[in-house]
Parts: sequence; structure tokens; C-alpha cells
Amino acid sequence: MKKAVFDHQAKPAFIKYCIFFVLLIASTQVFAQQTHGRVEVIRDPLVDTLIAKRYEMSSASGVPVAFSSYGYRVQFFSGSNRKDAYNAQARLQSEYPELRTYIIYNEPNFKVRAGDFRTRLEAQKLMQELRASFPSLFIISEKINLPKTDTND
Repeated sequence: MKKAVFDHQAKPAFIKYCIFFVLLIASTQVFAQQTHGRVEVIRDPLVDTLIAKRYEMSSASGVPVAFSSYGYRVQFFSGSNRKDAYNAQARLQSEYPELRTYIIYNEPNFKVRAGDFRTRLEAQKLMQELRASFPSLFIISEKINLPKTDTND
């Protein structure tokens, strides 16, 4: 049986070819990255109007206006029936017309929440009032729409 004979000259030549091809591939990658794109942003004029209005409101009072913050809401209904959710919302609105209510749909459930309370204590007061009408009540911490404060006090 014959032993395999390797050409000692072939090994350095093979390495040179490998290095050449690696450099060739790397150089094409470098040139491929040199293209420049142009991004054009088309902004709705309504955005500028809203920004100006917010600036006007905050500069008029002298205090920066925050329209939303984290607070508490009372969840008084959770179920998969849309009609029941709207009925529960209407029932609460008839008893408390000044209270804001929100319907949230997280598939497959509808959740109805009420109020925009800054403190948990305020939410607990409403929860105690609603306990007779709505048996399953929860206090939920989430981002709320800040209620308007009376600046005349």
C-alpha cells in the first residue's frame, strides 16, 4: 500500500489563494456599504398645530401641562360579551354621569374601567360605593388622563 505524498509547495499556495479570496470578498463588502440613501420625512401640518397649541397652553399657565400620568382606575366589569360590557358601562354612566369610563378589549375579554384617580385612596372610595351594584371590582394601576384641577382654590 502506498502512502499519500503531499506536495509541500501546495500548502503555502493554497493559503495564499484563501487569503486572496477572503480579501476580495471583504473588499466587496466594504464597497457595498458606501451607498448613501436619502430619507424624506413628510410631516402632517396638524402635528405643528398640536405642538403650538400645547406650547400655548403650558406657557399661559406658567406651569408645564401634563395630560397623562400614572394613576388608578376601578375595573367593574370583565367578560367576553361585548353587549354586556356596553350595558355595564351605560349602567355606571347613568349612576355617575361625571365619571369617565373606558372599555378595553384584550382578546377575548372586554374590560370596563372607570375613573382617573391620582391616588389609590380615591379609587377605593369609588370601589366602596360601587360594591353593591358590581360584585367583582378591582383597582388597576395604569396610565390615566389627568382630571382637571380647579385653579381657583
